[in-house]
Amino acid sequence: MDQTSLDPMVTRRQKRRRALLAILLSASLATLGAGAVSLAQFTDTATAAGTWTTGTIVLGVSPATVFSATNVFPGDSGSQTVQVQNNGTGALRYALTSNATNTDGKGLAAQMTLSIDQGACGSTTGNLYTGALGSAAFGNPAQGANAGDRNIAAGNTDNLCFSWSLPLATGNAYQNATTTATFTFSAEQTANNP
Repeated sequence: MDQTSLDPMVTRRQKRRRALLAILLSASLATLGAGAVSLAQFTDTATAAGTWTTGTIVLGVSPATVFSATNVFPGDSGSQTVQVQNNGTGALRYALTSNATNTDGKGLAAQMTLSIDQGACGSTTGNLYTGALGSAAFGNPAQGANAGDRNIAAGNTDNLCFSWSLPLATGNAYQNATTTATFTFSAEQTANNP
């Protein structure tokens, strides 16, 4: 009796185990099959590129030597058109400052007068500076838009007329005096630079 009652129980357990194994095996095969299906999908990729090139701010001044005057006497004067060029790819603004040296100690730079006017000599449209040679300036080389700064679009030029004179009242103390002036043009971009 014991044997007979155990056999149906053992048989049921075996059937349950077989059914459980069949379910597990089916689930494993289904998972593997799903993975095999996802691995077989068509795929593709594409790329896009970008290129960036920065602009340039290139300031040119012509002529490089504005004046070379010798044998200057009281009452003499001279003028020269100076062309300021924007040789870069972006719009710029510029300012001018100057420095004069008197290596002989006679102070000729303070005695001479200089005028800088807008436009070519002979057809100027307004004054930018009049005063002593050694103090010539307009605009401001500090970053940002400042009063007196001059704007030039890319590829364009700005003409300035530099005019000097030695006053007629200049005395004997200035005989054989020499001065040298350096004009510095400082430029910066106008784009994104208020």
